[in-house]
This record gives sequence, C-alpha cells and structure tokens, in this order.
Amino acid sequence: MMAETLRVHSMMGEDLLFLTDEKLRRGIEAMFFAYRAFTADPDLILADMDYGRAHHRALHFIHRDPGLTVTALLAVLGVTKQSLNRVLRTLIEDGLVESRVGRRDRRERLLYLTDKGTALERRLSEAQRARMRQAYRAAGPQAVAGFRQVLEAMMDPDTRAQYQSMKDLPE
Repeated sequence: MMAETLRVHSMMGEDLLFLTDEKLRRGIEAMFFAYRAFTADPDLILADMDYGRAHHRALHFIHRDPGLTVTALLAVLGVTKQSLNRVLRTLIEDGLVESRVGRRDRRERLLYLTDKGTALERRLSEAQRARMRQAYRAAGPQAVAGFRQVLEAMMDPDTRAQYQSMKDLPE
C-alpha cells in the first residue's frame, strides 16, 4: 500500500513537471498559430465579400441550428446586440439569411440560411473541416479525445454547459 501511494505521488509529481511556464507559453503560442491557420482560408473568402469572422460565426451557428432566435444567437456568440444587428442586417440584405416571425411569439425572430447562405457556409467550413480532418488523422484518436478535453476544460462552466447542450443538435 505504501509503495503504491509513493508511486501515485511520484507519478503526480512527474505529471505536474510538464506544467512549466515555458511549456504553457508554448501551448498558448501553438493555439494562436493554430487559430490563425484555422481561420486563414475562410478569412480570404470573407475579405472578398467585405465580411469578417463575426459573419462566419453567425452563418455557422444559424446553419447548425435552423430557426435559431436572435436572442439565442446573441448568447452563443457572446457579442453585443448592436454588433450582431450590424452583422445580421448585412447577411439579410445580401440574401444569405432569412429572418422569420416566430410562431409562438411574434416578437421573436427566427433565423434561417437561404440557399445562397448555405452555399457560403459550406464553402467557408469545407477548408476548416479538411484542416481538422487532416490534423485529427495525424494525431490519432487518443490525441483528439485529449485535445477536446483540454478545450472543454478551458471553458468556464456556463460556456461549457452551452457547448455541451449543442451536442444534442442534429449534425
């Protein structure tokens, strides 16, 4: 029993040795560079249209959950009502998003992608899916599971709950 306890403490100590400031800094830098690479292809497409990443995120989540309310999209994106209204106005005027009156509550606005919006969302996400697929295959299933665990552990509890509730949506 004593040897087992020592081994556990030794393993815990060894496990904690990797949490040096230098290793954490390298992880932060890897995340910055990975995010830059992850957004590079969509950014080029968006720039041609005078859109930004907020437009992409809105398209992504409206595609993910057709009929999403403006209020729910606000909560998911964590942006101000003013900035979301600017983004939605552009997407609606350009024929990418359709806003419909709610059936139960006529004050609600339900958001749907048009065919044009669906095509743009697909174009934006194809490169990202290809990049993720390539990275996941290279890293292997254990690393993918560990990566997701790290990402989820970085989220604050409310954000994690919000993310986990989205798993229930159809793919």
